[in-house]
Amino acid sequence: MSPARAFAKRGLDFVAAFLGLAMLWPLLLLSWFLAKISSGGAGFFRQERIGRHGKSFRILKLQTMRPQAVAGSSVTAGNDPRITPTGRWLRRLKLDELPQLWNVLKGEMSLVGPRPDVPGFADQLQGEDRRLLELRPGITGPASLVFKEEEDLLDKQVDPEQYNLEVIWPAKVALNLAYLDRYRLRLDLMYIAATLVPALRMRVAPPYQPNSAPGAPESSR
Repeated sequence: MSPARAFAKRGLDFVAAFLGLAMLWPLLLLSWFLAKISSGGAGFFRQERIGRHGKSFRILKLQTMRPQAVAGSSVTAGNDPRITPTGRWLRRLKLDELPQLWNVLKGEMSLVGPRPDVPGFADQLQGEDRRLLELRPGITGPASLVFKEEEDLLDKQVDPEQYNLEVIWPAKVALNLAYLDRYRLRLDLMYIAATLVPALRMRVAPPYQPNSAPGAPESSR
């Protein structure tokens, strides 16, 4: 990505995150209150994730699991018993990710990019795949939209963690590399629009099919 495109991308992130926090704070406050009551915890959840250039940062999310839940798999299926009933609703509507606008404002994340993973994934990329570390992690993006029903997909697997490692993770890497290689600011606008307007998702990022070859959206080719 050229310096000019990187500058424009960061500019879009800063302005949109600032406006988003300014306009959505009542919804964020209500969602935090529901998360706090449901989980019995602080309402906010912070966890180490891998960011740009492999540097770690603390992601901010709403708490959707019980604080006393024992840590288990690095992936979360939709039927995970650790998720509270309200948390399941917040996750389904992606409201648990609203606090990440603060991470975007700080420059730790972008509106669009690869989802920020826990250590052991992005920081372990090899060869050409390590180019993905040029990107800030995103709230949404090609892989996020293609795998929008990821938790339901994992529910159907005998070994969700193995399926994530052998199938979903490589497909996400391929999708995000295609995004990096074809980057234009209009790509970010497309993915943001598809996130906010589900009817646009099929054209921008059709649901994942196990035998399909991940790539860029049709309109960006």
